[in-house]
Amino acid sequence: MEVRKIMESMEYGPAPESRENADKWLDKFDRKLKIFIANEWRDSETYFDSIEPGTGKVLTQIAAASDKDVEDAIQAAKGAQQSWADLGGHGRARYLYAIARQIQKHQRLFSVLESLDNGKPIRESRDIDIPLVARHFYHHAGWAQLMDEKLKDYQPLGVIGAIVPWNFPLLIFSWKVAPALAMGSTLAIKPAKLTSVTALLFAEICKNVGLPSGVINIVPGSGRTVGEYIVNHPDIAKVTFTGSTEVGKHIRKSIAGSGKKSTMELGGKSPYIVFEDADIDSAIEGLVDAIWFNQGQVCCAGSRLLIQENIAKDFIEMLKQRMSKLRVGNPLDKAIDIGAVVDKNQFNTIDHYVKIGEDEGGSKFQPTISCPDEGFYYPPTLFTDISPADTLAQEEIFGPILVSMTFRTPEEAVKLANNSRYGLAASIWTENLNLALDIAPKVKSGVIWVNSTNLFDAAAGFGGYKESGFGREGGIEGLYDFVKPK
Repeated sequence: MEVRKIMESMEYGPAPESRENADKWLDKFDRKLKIFIANEWRDSETYFDSIEPGTGKVLTQIAAASDKDVEDAIQAAKGAQQSWADLGGHGRARYLYAIARQIQKHQRLFSVLESLDNGKPIRESRDIDIPLVARHFYHHAGWAQLMDEKLKDYQPLGVIGAIVPWNFPLLIFSWKVAPALAMGSTLAIKPAKLTSVTALLFAEICKNVGLPSGVINIVPGSGRTVGEYIVNHPDIAKVTFTGSTEVGKHIRKSIAGSGKKSTMELGGKSPYIVFEDADIDSAIEGLVDAIWFNQGQVCCAGSRLLIQENIAKDFIEMLKQRMSKLRVGNPLDKAIDIGAVVDKNQFNTIDHYVKIGEDEGGSKFQPTISCPDEGFYYPPTLFTDISPADTLAQEEIFGPILVSMTFRTPEEAVKLANNSRYGLAASIWTENLNLALDIAPKVKSGVIWVNSTNLFDAAAGFGGYKESGFGREGGIEGLYDFVKPK
């Protein structure tokens, strides 16, 4: 009992990660990060501010690529493509292994920069994102060595145009870059305008390991300029895009009839299905990871909670208690659960949806927890009394907002889960494995987790159905979109 009393009396104390090395790296460039083309840093007439979500202040400035810069990047990639392909799988694997080792060597620097630039908790960038980045390069280095054996009837695709989102800046970057390099393609890459910093640290690593000139080219800027130029350029063999469904549809229309391949991972409104026999404590902890991981800014976030009716009341009460213990704060604090949303516009979008939920009759719960005065912090929010047709049940919010509905039978659970234009992921919680295996194939989602959530591995393909996109990233199935038949 004494130990319990001590534990219950303990108060939260901050445990901040040092940002000293990250600041030193940014200061090395005088807080003005440049474009990276053909292994050279290139200046620009125009720079834009990269805002630190945790403080709302400028973290650094980044060069905005012009049309000429993007053209030069694509031509550099085109010029390097054949020699990169001719290097062979074993030759390319050496570079991928070297990159992976350098990412591990500088893992702490990458992690701190990612949290500063994106706003996600350091525990997530340090323990999940950056280790997975290294894993993707190690995994695809192995596939580069196996290309001549396992993919002997295929050849490199050509120049890849990669457009990366802001929610997992370096992780999704690696999903696109590692398989492209392994299969013998070169790239022109547009990182998200809001979160370009770690992509440019990656560029420095590529230069340091001696990656041939032109293989990797990074052109920061807006989607309307840099993104459009890449998508519409005739020398681009494939567009790989992660982002909103609306932009994905626009890209598909732009490349229709061009012969370009594409892979798109788009929006989601993933169901989180809890049956009456589930381990409730585990399901609630899983739900914390499903919806409040990365502040809910996750395409596959478990944003629709579907609970079997006879346990719903107790489950919601337990969930509210758990929400009240979540900590929102400085992304570099190792003891917090939820960091800052990426920028003021995203904060306003989230708040707009919350007001819609209230206007449509939903019951809102927000725990009484403090948020920092500076920066863009939104508290974890739960809506009950939601109908399947309500806006919050149908539209992707991309924030820490959970909506809850109930079902009576497994058949009704499937209907509710599939009542969405999206189909990216789903999570099923039950102690009855036969029930889980019966339900899983009926749910129209690209990824199904059973008694777990947000599990990713380079060896497993990830992607969606319906308006959540098409194609897969990761695994052998992800490689086929980066090659063409001989």
